[in-house]
Amino acid sequence: QVHLVESGGGMMQAGGSLRLSCVVSGGTFSTYAMGWFRQAPGRERELVAAISRSGDILSRADSVKGRFTISRDNAKNTVYLRLNSLKPEDTAVYSCAAGLLTGTYPSDYDYWGQGTQVTVSS
Repeated sequence: QVHLVESGGGMMQAGGSLRLSCVVSGGTFSTYAMGWFRQAPGRERELVAAISRSGDILSRADSVKGRFTISRDNAKNTVYLRLNSLKPEDTAVYSCAAGLLTGTYPSDYDYWGQGTQVTVSS
């Protein structure tokens, strides 16, 4: 069974940075496309960034372009999300997801982590 575990969330002031990590176990990480999603209270889950099996970044939310960067390390079975220049509106639960096909919708992914909270104060 495939498990995804996120870490790295926390409370930050606006303008700060965080790096989220997601470790995948129980499957062949290199065969999965990976995505980072976020969900703020009262809002739908949205894709932040996605990365293909080969490392190509195929999609990224307009609201985070130039500030957030997705990357992966297949040797460590880990996908990262670097969050720079954080804003209060970035406050959300951030979750990683794995799937065989890269996509922009939650239904495109087969496996999910529990999520990590990111809270940004002004």
